[in-house]
Amino acid sequence: MSVFRGQYHHNIDEKGRIIFPAKFREIFAEEYDNRMMITKWDQYLMVFPYDEWLVIEEKIAHQSKLRKEVRSFQRFFMSGAVDCNLDGQGRVLIPPTLREYAKLEKDIFLVGMLKNIEIWSKDRFDEGMKQASGEIDKYTDFIADLGI
Repeated sequence: MSVFRGQYHHNIDEKGRIIFPAKFREIFAEEYDNRMMITKWDQYLMVFPYDEWLVIEEKIAHQSKLRKEVRSFQRFFMSGAVDCNLDGQGRVLIPPTLREYAKLEKDIFLVGMLKNIEIWSKDRFDEGMKQASGEIDKYTDFIADLGI
């Protein structure tokens, strides 16, 4: 199974379409029939290959609906989810509600995160990277636990 990695600076067009990088398009075409789910998360968008999304849905479906945090999470995460497909030019139309949530206007970043992709506005991505860079010492225990 292929993974998504790297960061790619792209533009979103006036119709709200994003051209996915060639490496990402190849993975979607070869392994996922060009299908994906896009949802909101922490001021950016998360893109999941459809098969990966089904795994997430199955796990969420088995949580108790009596727990308030489960209902809140589902309301936020699942209500924003949109089924999308790559078109013949490797573009994906991002619905207006998701573009507005993530503040996607022109300059964006697509970021490979192994099993999923993140879509960020350039400003928010730059801010997030600056913050992460300043907190690198916080990750040393986690990295050490991985054996790296």
